[in-house]
Amino acid sequence: MNSVYLDNAATTQIDDAVVAAINESMKSNFGNPSSTHAFGRKAKAAVEFARKSIASLLNVQSANIVFTSGGTEADNMAISCAVRDLGVTRIISSKIEHHAVLNCVEFLEAEHKIKLQFVNLDEDGAVDLKHLEKLLAEQPQEKTLVSLMHINNEIGNILDLESVSALCQDYEAYLHSDTVQSVGHYHLDLSKLPIDFVAVSAHKFHGPKGVGFLYVKNRGQLKPMIHGGSQERELRAGTESVHNIIGLQKAMEIAYENLNKDSNYIRSLKSHFINSLEKEIPGVRFNGLSGDLDKSTYTLVNVSIPLSASESDMMLFQLDLKGIACSKGSACQSGAQLGSFVLNEVYGEELDYPGIRFSFSKFTTQAELDYVVSTLKSIVFSKAS
Repeated sequence: MNSVYLDNAATTQIDDAVVAAINESMKSNFGNPSSTHAFGRKAKAAVEFARKSIASLLNVQSANIVFTSGGTEADNMAISCAVRDLGVTRIISSKIEHHAVLNCVEFLEAEHKIKLQFVNLDEDGAVDLKHLEKLLAEQPQEKTLVSLMHINNEIGNILDLESVSALCQDYEAYLHSDTVQSVGHYHLDLSKLPIDFVAVSAHKFHGPKGVGFLYVKNRGQLKPMIHGGSQERELRAGTESVHNIIGLQKAMEIAYENLNKDSNYIRSLKSHFINSLEKEIPGVRFNGLSGDLDKSTYTLVNVSIPLSASESDMMLFQLDLKGIACSKGSACQSGAQLGSFVLNEVYGEELDYPGIRFSFSKFTTQAELDYVVSTLKSIVFSKAS
C-alpha cells in the first residue's frame, strides 16, 4: 500500500466536484465583485448565491454570513469584535481550545486588560458545565464572552452546545464557538441555538484552503477588523476570493447532501479501527473521549501506544516511511514535532505515553486502517523483542 492519509483533522482532500466548481468559477467569474459592470455583477451574484446557500444549510439569514480567510480569522474577528464593539470585559474559555482562540484571548488579557477565566475540565477533558455556571454567576453584571469549541480538534470531545448556549442566555453572556471540526460533519440549526458567533473553515470538509466564514447573529454593532473597502457589508475589506467562496459553498453542499451516508460509513471505520487496535495491541489507550462513539466525533481517534516518548517520536517517523500520515495533534502548533498541549493539559504527568491522532474521511478505506493496525503492531512488537 503506497500511502494512507489519516490526518483529516488537519486538512482534507479536496473533492473533485469542488475542484471543478473552482476551475469553472476562475474561468467565468473573474470579474471584481465590487465592479458595477456586467463582469463584476456576475461575480457578485455568484458570491451572494454562495452566501444564501450556506446560510440555508445552517437555517439562518444570508446577512449573518461573513466570508473570511478561514477559521483562524473568523475566531479572531469574533473575539476581538466582542471586546472592542460589544463592551466585553471578561472572557471565559478553556485551556484546550485551538490556538486561534487561546492566543487571541491571551493577547486581549495582556494588552487590553480583559479578565480571562478558564473553565474546569474533567478527567477526560470534557467541560465542567457546573463550573461554567459558577463562573457566569459570580459576576453577572460584567459583560462576558464564553468561547468554547464545539468539537475538540485533538481528542474529539463534543461540547453540549445546547446546554452551554442556554447557560449563556440565562446569564446574558455572549457565546462564540469554533465549529471548524463540526460544520460539514454535523447538522447545526443555528436558528434554534442562542449562539452569537460561529467560526467555520472550508478545508476541513473537502473544500479549498484559505476560505471560511464567521456567522454573526447580530452584526449591526460590529465594526470592520480589516479596513480599506466596503466588502462583506463593510465588515471585512478586501476583494472577495470568488473561486474559493464557490468552492466553500460546493463543498458544504456536497457534505450535507451526503451527510447521513458518509457519517455512517466513517463511524463504522472508526469502530472497526478501535476494535482492531484493542485486539492487536495490548495496553492501547484512547485519549479524551475519542474512544467513545457517542461522546466524541466520528472523524478522529487519539491513541496512546505503550511506547516511550522517544520511541513514539520514532513511530511517527516509521509510519511516515510506511506511507502513513497521522499527527501528534493540531497542525497549527507547529513546525517542531511537539507533543499535544491538549493531552498535557488534560492528563499532565498521568500521561504515560504520548498520543497519536488518526482522523478519517469519506475517502478512507477499511483496508487502509487494517494496514495501519498491522504496521503499528509490527512496530510495537519489534520494540518489545
